[in-house]
Amino acid sequence: MGKVTGFLEIEREDRDYQPVADRVKHWREFVLPLPEKELRDQAARCMDCGVPYCHGTSRITGAPTGCPVNNQIPDWNDLVYRGNWEEAARNLHSTNNFPEFTGRVCPAPCEASCTLNIDENPVTIKTIECEIADRAIAQGLKPDKPQRKTGKKVAVVGSGPAGLACAQQLARAGHEVHVYERWAKAGGLLRYGIPDFKMEKIHVDRRVEQMQGEGVVFHYNAHVGVSVPADKLLKEHDAVVLTGGSEKPRDLPIPGRELKGIHFAMDFLPQQNRRVSKEPQGKVDPILATDKKVVIIGGGDTGSDCIGTSIRQGATSVTNFEIMPEPPEHENKMLTWPDWPLKLRISSSHEEGVAREFAVLTQKFTGENGQVKRLHCTHVDEKFKPVSGTEFEVEADLVLLAMGFVHPVHEGMLKTLNVALDQRGNVSADTAAYQTSVPKVFAAGDMRRGQSLVVWAIREGRQAAHAVDKFLMGSTLLPR
Repeated sequence: MGKVTGFLEIEREDRDYQPVADRVKHWREFVLPLPEKELRDQAARCMDCGVPYCHGTSRITGAPTGCPVNNQIPDWNDLVYRGNWEEAARNLHSTNNFPEFTGRVCPAPCEASCTLNIDENPVTIKTIECEIADRAIAQGLKPDKPQRKTGKKVAVVGSGPAGLACAQQLARAGHEVHVYERWAKAGGLLRYGIPDFKMEKIHVDRRVEQMQGEGVVFHYNAHVGVSVPADKLLKEHDAVVLTGGSEKPRDLPIPGRELKGIHFAMDFLPQQNRRVSKEPQGKVDPILATDKKVVIIGGGDTGSDCIGTSIRQGATSVTNFEIMPEPPEHENKMLTWPDWPLKLRISSSHEEGVAREFAVLTQKFTGENGQVKRLHCTHVDEKFKPVSGTEFEVEADLVLLAMGFVHPVHEGMLKTLNVALDQRGNVSADTAAYQTSVPKVFAAGDMRRGQSLVVWAIREGRQAAHAVDKFLMGSTLLPR
């Protein structure tokens, strides 16, 4: 794979970013691609490992390590090294419906599992994947139409990455597929949660157009369980797949929570995405960080997205609190590799100007005239107990709650269908058949497994499609 001695001769080089002063002035992607020679050199660093943990199995847990969709990473690294981009694209698309998504927003567990990561120099897998996808798309995305029609009709509820992957696979198997999306456009969190500076929406639009060419029918402003009766969907389709995501945000029920200026991140981020795309907002009060002191509670990807968005909107200051202790800068490789490590992660948004504090608990909000003005906080120990004497206050005009999601919304569709839920409040369905407790109803993605990554959603959507096709036809040729 690659050049046999490539990892000894070639140093790791990755994509760079536009300077902070330039990129915070716009909402476009700001990653600077590598030239072709450097990309092929980076692909040459792939080691031809005896066990490629970039898409292998953990020696500790037996669970998948690296790439959840099982991308054949060494294979397409070798193809890129040899300049065979077309075959690399065919290989990549055989396991991942949307590599241009993951090549932009995936945290790259494959690189954490790379053998070269033992020495902090993993192969630039994410960068190579993105370039393979972008080159293939530049040649034109052609619909992959089925050779035959099965006569079966499937409804997919939700058009996030799990729903899109599931719908595309089922359409390619010859089924009539209808996607029901409650918003005005397809994409789910890809469109409304991820800021355009991380992933421009043209990437979603192109895939939707491709899927329409493959026969997938999209129904927008179709809120199943509210504007579209759930039982009607059951009657009119041979199978229904629930891929609506985990959308119930984790709240912070402390004194002062009712003050104005305190919002969930997923009320804030979609508004800006709609502004960028010029999509009508509807009757909502605008949430803007312009000229405000912003405090973001939650240190994950959503919190990071709020940071970058607030800075671009012209916030006076941006502060980020995380209740967890600050993780180490480097993990102990011998204890963690090839599993995903807990370590300090610095996103491009963090680099743009934010004050980060860890082990912080917000105890109450106070304000003036009904508007939030300050947070009353304390530092906590490893058991999240307040540490006496560490109390402090911070001023804020806008507070964004980005503490994750607890489970899918139960009201409406799930209660109407009366599907069984697991202990965490997610739709109960195993990974063998993806079937819920209701006949011919399946579930996949965050709705089934809880809040997770785009790449895991794609995996779940593909596997659910495999299960649905087998349920409908008795057997299936779709990959699992």
